[in-house]
Amino acid sequence: MFFLNYALAVEFVGEGKYEEAEKQFLKTAKLNEDYLPCYYQLGRVAEKLNKEKEALEYYNKGVDLAKKQNNNKALNELNEAIWLLED
Repeated sequence: MFFLNYALAVEFVGEGKYEEAEKQFLKTAKLNEDYLPCYYQLGRVAEKLNKEKEALEYYNKGVDLAKKQNNNKALNELNEAIWLLED
């Protein structure tokens, strides 16, 4: 069921409805806290909403989860997002 929230959030992002997207991504994370793609997307949406501190928190949560899941591709993407945000 959590994936429906994620898919809806992605649609909201595509429409530029970032606040609605954030709500759906947060629901997704609450329903399945181990769903790694959610944290990257939450970070991106937080950046769009000029919430840099929250974006870093989401990216860092994703980094921790990516390490736990041994997902090097996601880990690299999240680290790059952090690097770009902090630059």
